[in-house]
Amino acid sequence: MKSIFIKELQNFFSSLTGYLIAIVFLILTGLFLWVLPGNANILDSGYASLESLFYIAPWLFLFLVPAATMRMFADEWRSGTIELILTRPISETALVVGKYLGAVVLVIIILIPSLVFVYSLHRLGNPVGNLDWAATWGSFIGLFLLAAAYASVGLFTSSLTTNPIVAFLLSAALCYTFYDGIAAVAELQSMGIIRSFLISISIDEHYSSVSRGVIDSRDLIYFVSFIMLILAATRLKLESRKW
Repeated sequence: MKSIFIKELQNFFSSLTGYLIAIVFLILTGLFLWVLPGNANILDSGYASLESLFYIAPWLFLFLVPAATMRMFADEWRSGTIELILTRPISETALVVGKYLGAVVLVIIILIPSLVFVYSLHRLGNPVGNLDWAATWGSFIGLFLLAAAYASVGLFTSSLTTNPIVAFLLSAALCYTFYDGIAAVAELQSMGIIRSFLISISIDEHYSSVSRGVIDSRDLIYFVSFIMLILAATRLKLESRKW
């Protein structure tokens, strides 16, 4: 598993993929927060708050995380190296977990530079340091959990096809469905008694809860369960080649 993890990190940063994803995320969030006029602009709002970042980031990750994961298994299937890897003393579970951890570390690397926004608001606050720290760190934790959930979906869709573009589109569609699509369906009047259930399985519901600065065990259980379920489905897909 360790060798797979290291290999994935090397793949990310031996090409432009990892760097481009990190740069695109930082540039776009920086533009929305500090340059482009609108509700997301911190300077226009007059409040020392990063709410705009934590609203925009899930939508950016909706495309950036699938872009990071789309080749993880698709290229292995296409080149035939998946069979070579699995002839070594490594299980399907170790392969899936190793690749997934590589994607998660990439997410962390992307998020770390965005802490400069926290420092900027800390200095710009009146008085200096006037920032809701509980909500800020809670939101970063929530954003990490959300991106980790997206990464599991991206890994799963990459295991379904030999075409990275198809994997990207499937991943983006599924991530949107879990993040906002299910909640949107729940708002339909015809949903009736299953409305609360649909909302409870929506990523946005739990992401918003964590972002308030209160880490509820139910939210953590949701994200861990979601990730484990998707990774189990990925492992099952790999095992299906033996059937």
